[in-house]
Amino acid sequence: MATRLVQINMKAHDDAALGRFWAEALGWGIDSEAPGVTNLEPVGFSYPDPAAVCIDIVARPEPKTVKNRVHLDLATTSTAHQAELVARLKDLGATLADVGQGDVPWTVMADPEGNEFCVLEPRPIYRETGPIAAVVVDCADPRGLARFWDEAMDWTLHEVADDHATMRSAAGVGPYLEFVRTPDAKNVWNRVHLDVRPYPGDDMAAEEARLRALGATDPGIDQSAISWTVLADPEGNEFCLLTPR
Repeated sequence: MATRLVQINMKAHDDAALGRFWAEALGWGIDSEAPGVTNLEPVGFSYPDPAAVCIDIVARPEPKTVKNRVHLDLATTSTAHQAELVARLKDLGATLADVGQGDVPWTVMADPEGNEFCVLEPRPIYRETGPIAAVVVDCADPRGLARFWDEAMDWTLHEVADDHATMRSAAGVGPYLEFVRTPDAKNVWNRVHLDVRPYPGDDMAAEEARLRALGATDPGIDQSAISWTVLADPEGNEFCLLTPR
C-alpha cells in the first residue's frame, strides 16, 4: 500500500476570490465542490494524476499570523518570462514579500491573502513540471522528514542533504516536493498543508495504521464530522489522508 500527493489545501477568508487569483496565475480551471470550497486543477485534467498537484482553497475565519511552512514555487523558462510573470502576478493582486531571503535570483511574493510563494529564475530541472515547479515544506530536519514521506508515498526520492531533500512522483512528471531546513519553529496550525490519497481498493484504516507506524501522529482535533483523516507528520505538520480514489 502507498499514498500519493494529490493536492494542497489552502485556507482563505475568501476562497472564491483567492481561487480566482490562483486560477489566473496558473492558467487553471476553477470549480467548487461545496460552499466555502474552491477547487483548482489544469483544464482538461483527469483527477488524480501525477502530472499536477491540485489546489483546494477552503474558507476559514482565522487570520494568518506567521510565515507559511508550506508554499509554492512557480517555474519560469527564461529571465524575461520570470519578469513577465512577476509583473502579471502584481496586476492580479500579488505583492513582493520579504521573508529574509536577501539577494537571491528568485522573487518572493505573497498572494492577495498574504500566502508566500516564489517565482523562480529559470532552472532546467523544472522545465517540464508545469506552472508549479515545487511544493516546498519548511522543516528542521530535511533528512528525517524525507525519510517519512519516502515511506509514506510511492514518490521517488531524488536528493537528500542536511539542508534540503527533493522528491517527485514515481512517474517522473508534475511538480517536485521539497523539504528545506529553516530555523523557524512550528507553533500554529498550518494554513497550507498536503493532502495525500491511497489508490483505489486500498483500505483506509490500514493505510492510517501504516502511516502512524511510520511516525504520523494525531493532531488532537474532533474528526467525527469528516470522511477523511487528519494526521501530522513527525515535525507536526498537519496533512489529510483522503479516501482511496
